[in-house]
Amino acid sequence: MKNAKNKTGQEFSYYGLSLLSYLRENHPDRAGDTAFIEERANAAAEMYSNAIKDGQTHIEAEELASAELFRGLHFSPYNTLVHILWNEFSDEIPEDKAKEIAFQILPLCNEVLDKYTRSDDFASSPKYDELFTELTGTVEILLEDGLQ
Repeated sequence: MKNAKNKTGQEFSYYGLSLLSYLRENHPDRAGDTAFIEERANAAAEMYSNAIKDGQTHIEAEELASAELFRGLHFSPYNTLVHILWNEFSDEIPEDKAKEIAFQILPLCNEVLDKYTRSDDFASSPKYDELFTELTGTVEILLEDGLQ
């Protein structure tokens, strides 16, 4: 398969482009990390190749490759912030501005985020509600301080 170039001229494989697209939507703060994207894409391609060599079907190989490609990326603090803005601050923040503001305040929420061990299934854990509450308070303070 021919590689395609992203906006910076960097060539990415199919897996690299898939990951880049996913990161732009769910982890925009990591979308510029070409080393990470290349490393993960190469690992996914190798996983796929090894699965095929081991006699697995293309569907099974693709599932394994995708699991490797998106490992550790299923929970998105950015998306959590977007949902907080949509659900808790809809009167203050227009829905079409929520993603932009979430991206802007994400670095300001690292202190809160760093308190939690986040995994792919974090959103279904009891600790998620605590994080959601803490982030909501942090967003409220940031908005009161004039961030918009």
